[in-house]
Amino acid sequence: MPNSMVKIYGYLLYLFLFGVLFISGHMPVLASKTYPNEKSISFKNGEQSVAAFEGTIQVRENRSNPNSRMIPLTYVRFPATGKQTGVPIIYLAGGPGGSGISTASYPGFRFPLFMAMREFGDVIALDQRGTGKSKITPRCISSQSIPTNKRLFEKQVMQQYKTAVNECVDYWNEQGADILGYTTLESAKDIDQLRKHFGAQKVSLWGISYGSHLAFASLKVMPDNIDKIIIASAEGLNQTVKLPARTDAYFERLQQAINSQPNAAKAFPNIKQLIQRVHKRLDDSPVLLKLPQDDGQTKEFLFQRHHMQGLASAMIADPHRFVSRLLQLYSTLDHGIFQPLPALVKRAGLDKPVISFDMMALAMDIASGVTDDRLKLVEAQAESSLLGKMLNFPMPQLNRSIKGLDLGDDFRSYPKSAVPTLLLTGTLDGRTYKESQIEATQGLTNLTHVIVKNAGHNLFMVTPEVTQVIQQFMRGKVVKTKQINFELPRFIED
Repeated sequence: MPNSMVKIYGYLLYLFLFGVLFISGHMPVLASKTYPNEKSISFKNGEQSVAAFEGTIQVRENRSNPNSRMIPLTYVRFPATGKQTGVPIIYLAGGPGGSGISTASYPGFRFPLFMAMREFGDVIALDQRGTGKSKITPRCISSQSIPTNKRLFEKQVMQQYKTAVNECVDYWNEQGADILGYTTLESAKDIDQLRKHFGAQKVSLWGISYGSHLAFASLKVMPDNIDKIIIASAEGLNQTVKLPARTDAYFERLQQAINSQPNAAKAFPNIKQLIQRVHKRLDDSPVLLKLPQDDGQTKEFLFQRHHMQGLASAMIADPHRFVSRLLQLYSTLDHGIFQPLPALVKRAGLDKPVISFDMMALAMDIASGVTDDRLKLVEAQAESSLLGKMLNFPMPQLNRSIKGLDLGDDFRSYPKSAVPTLLLTGTLDGRTYKESQIEATQGLTNLTHVIVKNAGHNLFMVTPEVTQVIQQFMRGKVVKTKQINFELPRFIED
């Protein structure tokens, strides 16, 4: 065979193999540009794997202190697959404290959306400072222990929490950490530094919950260097502490959803009254539980109203996940049946008496804080609201508990920007509420707002239509969709 034909066949074989590898997600990483301090990896999501890069940059822990140490920011970069590569797209995890890398690796979670976003540019799963693979400071285990078998009162408990905070700040100082560097503003500056690392004039930001909080701060820190923003379940810069009255309004919306299902409406005709009855019962007569231990012994645990409020706060975020279980739990307790509680208490970790903190999660919330006017409103509403202040625990109770950390009211003002922004809001979001999300984005003049009816807080993957809307937005097309309908889960079996 002539050499020319050998070359042609060889070239065709190369194209064939290239196509197979590309489609299967195993395309050789040599086909993509690399950046300093990156290594090629095979990124795994369950049984799937895809060629990617893991990289690290070093940032100053506290940029206002030149003696502050350097800390790592680790990320995974999924190379773009589109014909016209756009700017890098940085995923901002929620929390605070969530890991972007872990979010991408959870099987059956958001991995398909990470892959779909590659059409528009390199997709960066970022572990923000102090999270995931960027975490170098250990969790603090304080000497403070909350009694598990006695009645608890807020003033006593919060004094122990504040003592634990002081202990942990001292501990982290001994570890060489500068806690004053763990603010959303510093994280926003990290994003700008990451942009420069990629040699990009602009980046796009994609986040949820606290990730949107960080995106809002980034609009202030790097206003000319953001191409597009995609956010869901938005948390404004003055919304670290949620309004208890809006949590009550959520339960009213939930009741309307329940009423659309005859069997559920019959079982739960008035969930607010149900919740109030159970809370009063626990106030009047807390339930003494016997928790089985690994050594065969039992441990006493006094289950009180604030425990139930805490469980409810954790379970109302998404109607399609835990709300039906929560309703059943309230109904069970209302009938004086307490058998499910021991296993639930242990699963939720309520039986762990020692107060401990991760530095990033604690500091970020305290730094973002709350304005005095909003705090007064929260305190007034909490007195009569269903969940009180437990939705935000341990904020606002620990507000300003670390000297010099609070970012001030200028930080908490709403950003003003013309950057194209897509906001996705679930009508049954039990953590960040529709009215609050509208307030948080009121200064954004180029906003596309899409309602996802019946969806909760974690709405990215509830229906393929969400992905389609995101793709339309990223392609620069006008998003005509104003509402996406998500089928309600069954609140009770028919």
